[in-house]
Amino acid sequence: MTGARLEAARDPKPSTSAQVTDELLELALGYVYSAALQAAARFGVADHLADGPRTADELAAAAGADGAYLYRLLRFLATKGVFREDDDGRFHLTPLAEPLCTHAERSLREYIVVRGEPAFWQSAGHLHDAVRTGTTAFEGLYGMPFYDYVAEDPEFGRAFNASMAAFSGALSNDIAAVCDFPEAKSVVDVGGGRGGLLRAVLRRNPQLTGTLFDLENVVAGHVLDTPDLKGRWRAVAGDFFSSVPSGADVYLLKHVLASWPDEECLKILRACRAAMPAHGRLLAVNAMIPAGNAPHPGKTIDMLMMTVLNGKGRTRAQYEALLTEAGFVTTRFLEPSSHASVLEAAVAAG
Repeated sequence: MTGARLEAARDPKPSTSAQVTDELLELALGYVYSAALQAAARFGVADHLADGPRTADELAAAAGADGAYLYRLLRFLATKGVFREDDDGRFHLTPLAEPLCTHAERSLREYIVVRGEPAFWQSAGHLHDAVRTGTTAFEGLYGMPFYDYVAEDPEFGRAFNASMAAFSGALSNDIAAVCDFPEAKSVVDVGGGRGGLLRAVLRRNPQLTGTLFDLENVVAGHVLDTPDLKGRWRAVAGDFFSSVPSGADVYLLKHVLASWPDEECLKILRACRAAMPAHGRLLAVNAMIPAGNAPHPGKTIDMLMMTVLNGKGRTRAQYEALLTEAGFVTTRFLEPSSHASVLEAAVAAG
């Protein structure tokens, strides 16, 4: 097959002008799907369906909503496989809707709810300003970096940290399952949030002790105080731009580097490098953007970075270049999830 034909075979473009119009309009109104999903999450629809299918009126009575409007919302979401309406007008949970349940094993309800907050919506609405000026939309709107806003608004900060813990929880077991620690006795989770990944790693590796390291207001809500982990962890507050706890065998950096520009990433990596013994390992976990035109979570997160944070999505080669500049050598690549590729690195000689 020639290059042109191969590209055509990969190209999912509609074949008629009417289909082109429909698809482009669908893309233009994509924010409506986000709004509908967040509304369903706020109303706890999935929780109300956990015991079986219900009509929109029954759901509305349980959730405190208008039955007719809720029906229209759920009918719309069902077109994307989020909920399903049967012939009797009852709505069912679907595999795509199950993570909206509060207590689901991989619940994303809190993550989805918080992405409906003005800090995210308003920033996304000013994406054109970010592209025009080369600066983050959030800072232009709110007059401060995003993480400063998180610290200044305790209510939003708690909700945001909880949402990141939910996102982390959905991936942590997958990451812990592929990362082995045969010789290690200690691990530091740098910028580890509430400790979801550290908890998963400690549970799979009973020989390890762990340190959760993040800002004070973040580690205060840690999830490590469980009977099965008693005596094997500590939570330490600090600033990873200046220093991190020293002397551990393994350092974890999950979804940290994507949140910062290159200069700040190098500060974080060099702080880890300075804290590590010669035999230490660093595991950097991020979505890594592949070549080509196919959809990928890393490309989506990159848009979020442009609107809210000062970070950016990167390719594997770009992350490896950062590691090299900070004094590391990449030793292994793992990909348990498209949201979470793992670059393992060792301290470079000399």
